[in-house]
Amino acid sequence: MSPDSHTDVIVMGGCGRMGATLVHLAQQDDDLALKAVVERADRLTELENLDCLVSADLDEVLAQARRAVVIEFTSADATIEHAAICRRHGNPMVVGTTGLKPGQMETLGEIAKDIPVFHAPNMSVGVNVLLKVLPLLVQMLGPDYDMELMEIHHNRKKDAPSGTALKLAQCMAEARGWNYDDVKRYGRDGIIGERPKKELGVMALRGGDVVGDHTAYFFGPGERIEVTHRAHSRETFAQGALRAAKWLSRKEPGRVYSMADML
Repeated sequence: MSPDSHTDVIVMGGCGRMGATLVHLAQQDDDLALKAVVERADRLTELENLDCLVSADLDEVLAQARRAVVIEFTSADATIEHAAICRRHGNPMVVGTTGLKPGQMETLGEIAKDIPVFHAPNMSVGVNVLLKVLPLLVQMLGPDYDMELMEIHHNRKKDAPSGTALKLAQCMAEARGWNYDDVKRYGRDGIIGERPKKELGVMALRGGDVVGDHTAYFFGPGERIEVTHRAHSRETFAQGALRAAKWLSRKEPGRVYSMADML
């Protein structure tokens, strides 16, 4: 393999569940070169057996890894901080972090004018196919079918509803011509009256070690349709992120790219 035939990658949070999966898969991929792993200083000893640069300082890492693609699945605040550092060094960035607020997405969009940025709340190919299929179901079934969405994740997930649930629900609302913020309902309690026709419930369940389940419901007269995606392991998301890193390494800045662009 020639030095120019692979994509250099840097994994943020290498001791985390997603980070560790990314590190493992990147090492096995002949089209990738794991240049560095960034982690908190108190956890660096857990990474000392890796054959790459290990550091708690992203600035230090990027100074030695020009054009390497940074892959980020951390917290929303950390992601925006790291994105600013990537812009300073000119490194592309793949973002799988969920829970980004509208203002943070705007910031990411500004940064994407200077460096290639890829963002997807879910890197699964199957979920992104659902984003294409669900609007078709909404349109074909028509307004007589009530729509709801439920997601289940492990008990350590910090944001709710999940970024994937929000994306799926938004695409369903848009397909019906609704403004998502006007029709969303994240909880029901007490005497709330009949369910309005113009409403979309999005419910979050948390427990155990569930990687990620998402089910879209269409409740119609005399029947119910359920469309479910279940992620069996984090490798599904990690493989999508690594594929995105290869793809992004050949792109120019200008906007935030998505899974739809890549697929």
